[in-house]
Amino acid sequence: MKSRAGATAKTALITGASSGIGEALARCFARDGHALVLVARSADKLQALARSLSGEFGVRVVVIPADLSVPGAAAALAAGLKRRRIGVDILVNNAGVLEPGAFVKMAPRRHQELIDLNVSGLTAMLAQFVPAMVERGQGRVLNVASIAAFQPVPALATYAATKAYVLSLSESLSEELRGSGVTVTALCPGITNTPMVSTAAAQSQGLTRLPGVLVGDVDKVAAEGYRACMNGEVIRVPGLLNLAATLAGRATPKWLLRRIAGTLGRTVM
Repeated sequence: MKSRAGATAKTALITGASSGIGEALARCFARDGHALVLVARSADKLQALARSLSGEFGVRVVVIPADLSVPGAAAALAAGLKRRRIGVDILVNNAGVLEPGAFVKMAPRRHQELIDLNVSGLTAMLAQFVPAMVERGQGRVLNVASIAAFQPVPALATYAATKAYVLSLSESLSEELRGSGVTVTALCPGITNTPMVSTAAAQSQGLTRLPGVLVGDVDKVAAEGYRACMNGEVIRVPGLLNLAATLAGRATPKWLLRRIAGTLGRTVM
């Protein structure tokens, strides 16, 4: 299969593809002629998206329902693709979960669920698919983190910590794999208009009071992530306001950053 640019199409595996940024990223890859492997828990949504993308762009789309928070799920996914002789050229780790609220008011089980998917599931996917990319001498990885990765975020403490892990791991791997033909990109969006954020907003009045200018468009965020991945960038923060906030945060003393974040965080608890 040839992409619209004329090069041989690659296969992109996208997790959390049934909605939000994952769905928008799937459309970006399909538009450029890439074959797709779509992974999420919702089989019905994945099938509907697969029909839409294959019909509109004429690309091959494979659907694999899976819960990547379950131990062994990534290994089972990799084994299944190997049996079907489907190689993964581009890995998009988008699957994740968000939970707002004070740390002590969340059930221990919920903290663990965030860690199981945002950290353990993502790491397992990298461990399963990146070695084969390195062996072939080519491949791309896009890990979806968050601007929350750059600073402490009271009222999103566990979520922010998991995204800090994703950013740190992405930066480390990008340098570790330099010269291997494999690139690793961390996409760090701000608050984006997705079903996951809408659900979180329903639990937090503070999130519903955010000005519209601070809420990113999902298609624009995905387009920036796609370009950054294909260009081999290490970090991409979509949106000028988000980028400015990130740069300012890195230049601000840690104690002051914690105080500011704490003041803002208490408004959404």
